[in-house]
Amino acid sequence: MKVKGQMSESMALAVFLTLAGGLQDAYSYNCRDKVFANAQTGNIVLLGQNLAEGNWNGALHYLIPLLAFISGVYVAVRIQYLCRENERIHWRQIVLMIQIMFLALVGLLPQSMNVAANAMMSFSCAMQVNAFRKFHGIPCATTMCIGNMRSATEMLCKYHVTGNPELKRKSMHYYFVILIFAVGAAMGAVLSGWMGDRTIWIAAVLLLAGFILMFIKEDRGEEGVS
Repeated sequence: MKVKGQMSESMALAVFLTLAGGLQDAYSYNCRDKVFANAQTGNIVLLGQNLAEGNWNGALHYLIPLLAFISGVYVAVRIQYLCRENERIHWRQIVLMIQIMFLALVGLLPQSMNVAANAMMSFSCAMQVNAFRKFHGIPCATTMCIGNMRSATEMLCKYHVTGNPELKRKSMHYYFVILIFAVGAAMGAVLSGWMGDRTIWIAAVLLLAGFILMFIKEDRGEEGVS
């Protein structure tokens, strides 16, 4: 049976969020001292390398975004529990509002405040990755690719073994999201050369579009409502 559901798991929203995710990673790397806003694995590697070399300032450079990411996940979960009964606005929209404000502020910070800028972006990214984890019933990340790549290839292999067209559909879903992330990263790389530190505002605009989109209801099965 079809019912009116929230757009928080729609593919249209996934596109806006994934474009913003790719753009943020390219921006933080190109404009904010080569730190990844989303790819915390890379930051952990660089943190370990700097600790091994005794470069304490360099280690702090990567530790702060990691701590900000952890904080972002914690805050997103708290928002979910505190606001999930709110009938006027979805708790995930509150997450997007906070993200938009953080990214708008990042665009105003000078290069001398790159550590703060990266911390705010990592916090924002963590909130997004925790709040938006499934689209059309398929678990999916909008701020990183490794999990999506694994799932896409796993589903493709299973499709070739079983011939189940549903597995092929899910595989293409994942590969499409990966493509959109790459497009967002390309946008971030190109726009960083034109707009500099203000490029992050484009990600904020994409998130704003997603925020507005979530006021729309879509038809989907009962299991998709959350």
